[in-house]
Order: sequence, then C-alpha cells, then structure tokens
Amino acid sequence: MHRTQLYLDDDLWKLLHAIARDAGSTISGVVRGAVREKYGIDPAIRREAFQQVAGLWKDREDLGGTAQYVRRLRGGSRLKKLAR
Repeated sequence: MHRTQLYLDDDLWKLLHAIARDAGSTISGVVRGAVREKYGIDPAIRREAFQQVAGLWKDREDLGGTAQYVRRLRGGSRLKKLAR
C-alpha cells in the first residue's frame, strides 16, 4: 500500500467524513472504495470471475493439444524470412 496526500474542499471532506462515519470506515477506505468502483475491479469480483472461467474449455476436443495449437500459430513463413 502507498501513502498519498489529497487536498479536498471543505464540502467534499465533510461528505466523505459523514459517509465514512456511517459505514464504520475511514475517509481513506471510502476513497479507495470509490476509486476501485470507478476505475478498477474489486479483487473479490476479479477472483470470482477467474473461478467461473477456470476450466471452461477443458472438455473441448476440437482444439487439439496445446503443442499442436502453438505449432499451428508458428507455422507461418516468418522463420523462413528471418533465415534469408
């Protein structure tokens, strides 16, 4: 965690103070939550999303093996061009 300093107008500070008091939190906690809500994803939501997609394609048989897939991706003429 990093410490930062913000300059807040009196009305904004009073609002954040009231929200923090009502939530049983701190102004810092309220600000962190607001920034996450506006600009980021809550870690719990991110973790849940990863858990929901884990193994999503595990039963697919049409994709072939991983090595086969990578070989197909690299099967272009790029290496031939580099050898020139």
